[in-house]
Amino acid sequence: MKKIAVILSGCGVYDGSEIHEAVMTLLAIDKLNATYEIFAPDVNQFHVINHLNGKVMNEKRNILVESARIARGKIKPLSHLNVNNFDGLILPSIHINSY
Repeated sequence: MKKIAVILSGCGVYDGSEIHEAVMTLLAIDKLNATYEIFAPDVNQFHVINHLNGKVMNEKRNILVESARIARGKIKPLSHLNVNNFDGLILPSIHINSY
């Protein structure tokens, strides 16, 4: 059985992993009868975006904590990733806000 590492970069189209793409990626891996583990960097986001108006918010959010929303808590810090334990690696896209 193939094992895939998935690296997320937060949660949200403007300041993290695009949620639909991340979820569909996990579903596709599952449908192929492969397994996956999810990882994310344990650092603060560069910026946090208000998804209602597209403006930068004056607050801090951690990428690992935000990514855990998509992973439903089943996530590990990127520093724990050993690429030798996986057959593939996927990074769902991130849209960097240009506001």
